[in-house]
Amino acid sequence: MIRALPLAARATLLVALAVGIEWARASSVRLGLDPSLALSLGGVALILLAAGRRPEDLGLGSSRLGLRLLGGVALAAVLLLPAAARWTQAPSGVAPALAAAAVIVSIGEEVAFRGAVYRALEEAAGPAVAVAGSTLAFVAAHALSHPPAFLPAVAAAGLLLGLWRWACRDLVAPITAHVLADLAL
Repeated sequence: MIRALPLAARATLLVALAVGIEWARASSVRLGLDPSLALSLGGVALILLAAGRRPEDLGLGSSRLGLRLLGGVALAAVLLLPAAARWTQAPSGVAPALAAAAVIVSIGEEVAFRGAVYRALEEAAGPAVAVAGSTLAFVAAHALSHPPAFLPAVAAAGLLLGLWRWACRDLVAPITAHVLADLAL
């Protein structure tokens, strides 16, 4: 059904679904759902937004995998620089269930925002709209789960990961960076 829609309508629908899934996840935690469960379910729902897409269309090919993973580690270092500059003490441990859920939702957000949403926007309006639109959707998706003062950092991260997606045609590095950054924070 989605494939029958015009490209712009398909892109708009994917943006609305991705943001809606994130808002539902954040709202469910506020209503008392276990955060690990909410993160896991939200992450899986986000991954499902890419159903029917070829992995290569999402930037998930396996060529040069080692370099792409290294790129992800480098991106994670950039994402973590502001936190490292303010670091005063070692973080307390994260519960294994919450760490696993953070990995699932990080993968889901990248597959949804820099994968399916980016690709749909790129097909509909080109790479500049894909980078800007996926970044704006990513920020909107975090509006309920993060304090307003943190949203510029979310925007900067989204823009960096979106630019990497465009320049390298790669989603492996953004996934790696997002997972590492979420686990570190």
